[in-house]
Amino acid sequence: MPSLKEVRNRIVSVGSTMQITSAMKMVSAAKLKRAQDAITQMRPYANKLKEILENVSASVDATSNVYARNAGGKNILIVGISSNRGLAGAFNGNVIKKINNMIKEQYSDCNVTIIPIGKKIQDAFKRTKYLISGQDLPHHTNQLFDKLTFDNVAPVAEKIMKSFSDKEFDKVILVYNQFRNAAIQITTEEQFLPIVSSVTSSVPVAKTDYIFEPNEEFIINELIPRSLKTQFYKALLDSFASEHGARMTAMHKATDNAKAMQKELKITYNKARQASITKEILEIVGGAEALNG
Repeated sequence: MPSLKEVRNRIVSVGSTMQITSAMKMVSAAKLKRAQDAITQMRPYANKLKEILENVSASVDATSNVYARNAGGKNILIVGISSNRGLAGAFNGNVIKKINNMIKEQYSDCNVTIIPIGKKIQDAFKRTKYLISGQDLPHHTNQLFDKLTFDNVAPVAEKIMKSFSDKEFDKVILVYNQFRNAAIQITTEEQFLPIVSSVTSSVPVAKTDYIFEPNEEFIINELIPRSLKTQFYKALLDSFASEHGARMTAMHKATDNAKAMQKELKITYNKARQASITKEILEIVGGAEALNG
């Protein structure tokens, strides 16, 4: 049985850890509320805009819409979105695992490049051949989460879109955690470019005849790029809300585990203390009996 001092030190240590995890839980809960409001307000707009984008993209001249180019090549760009900090359960690990599985199972014979958004993705792939290098693309995007606004995100999306239009890559894929609630985040693989219609051939849909105002060129040059930037921004908002939800849940579980451990340590401490007292009493009684003898 450990000594009383050792158990007492462990009780103090676990108590300090419990205070830290409890504080982190409250901080994440406060940040989650703002992040959740942002994504729930953005999602209906982004989803409807994506639907319009797909329909309009299918209606305009394919040769003039560079973002609908389907070259079927082997140059793949994966944009991995994680967090800058840990202590969020499996939040970062799920994205890293998803990307590794994609490279192994889907793109094993392709030239894969990874743009990391978040320090954890960058750390995971910094010693691999896949991390972005030597191209006119964003290398340091960790600061996006410090002030997550559309104006800050748009330049990153523009560079990725330009690399696709310049035929540096044939496909761009976003991998991130989609926010459902504080306890559920779904690791998502989403094709960013080229733009593809979500309508399958098994579902007959009447072709829509669009009237373009002011003209088709304006739609291609203004609406489609802005819609793509909105989709990119939504993915980051999803990941940001998922991060705080995952961290709040992880810290809640850590706090509960610390409470349970502290309770067990207190029981152990009381048992050790009782055993020490009993031993001292027996020694006193034995000494008294020896003197009487």
